[in-house]
Parts: sequence; C-alpha cells; structure tokens
Amino acid sequence: MNSKEFQAVQGDLRAPPVKLAYSVNEACQALSLSRTTVYEMIADKRLRSFKVGVKTLIPADSLHSLVASLVQEAA
Repeated sequence: MNSKEFQAVQGDLRAPPVKLAYSVNEACQALSLSRTTVYEMIADKRLRSFKVGVKTLIPADSLHSLVASLVQEAA
C-alpha cells in the first residue's frame, strides 16, 4: 500500500478549522437550547450577534462567555 492509498484509508487527521462565529441554529445545538431562548439571550444582550445579509451570526467568544457566566451563576 503506497502512502496515497494509506492517506485515503486513514482520512484527514488535521483538526477542522476553528469557527469564529455560529449561526443561530449552530448556537442552539452547541448550547442545547431552543431558538427562542437563544433569541431571548440576544435581545437581553447576554449573547452578542451581528448580521451578514439576512443571516444572524453569534461570535464564538460570546458563546464561551455566556457559558462561563452561567457556570459562575450556578456555583
């Protein structure tokens, strides 16, 4: 088996690119929350968001900050 065949069998072992922003649906999946809850958190300024055309995106660091604050609140 040559190296090209091995790579095809083995697959690409590189890490996927780091996401800088998430769609509302992706944020819902990442947080295990409903769309309504995510939109409420955006309205309450607990999550930052921005629009590109009609698509609402949530920066990854905003999701991380939200989770950190929720963990602190629970402690």
